[in-house]
Amino acid sequence: MPDSPSRNRRAGSGKVDFQALAEFRYQLRKYLRFSEMVTHQQGVTPLQYQLLLQVKGYPGRPWAGVAELAERLQAQHHGVVALVSRCEALGLVRRVASITDKRKVEVHLTEQGDALVTDLVQLHRAELVSLQGRFTVPDLVATEASLPARRRRPGRAATPGG
Repeated sequence: MPDSPSRNRRAGSGKVDFQALAEFRYQLRKYLRFSEMVTHQQGVTPLQYQLLLQVKGYPGRPWAGVAELAERLQAQHHGVVALVSRCEALGLVRRVASITDKRKVEVHLTEQGDALVTDLVQLHRAELVSLQGRFTVPDLVATEASLPARRRRPGRAATPGG
């Protein structure tokens, strides 16, 4: 049985969507590889850099709590505690007991940690600027609509309002 014109359009659009997603993941991986390289050159791991970045960039204050960092890093609480300990051993952060809640700990950058994250952010920013125009988010609505029904994520409509 020959393919219908609508099936051909769907298959063609699916290929375009797969190409867009593949290109997005490729550019994302290149950026992450760059990040891995420059962080290692500075003597820290990418995860240690991400911790420093989240402390420095936490909204409204110059510190972050461990639970807040766990959310921002999408990591388990105990894993973030261990990460903070490693960064503390390197002299990049310091723990301060919360004045308002003795059960909580604030994670602050040291001068060394602040200088390191500032240097790394400048390198990352330059890399992001170089990716402008090449690193774009694909049209996810069109991508979702073109996937076969069995591949769609549960609870998601294929089209807006559908």
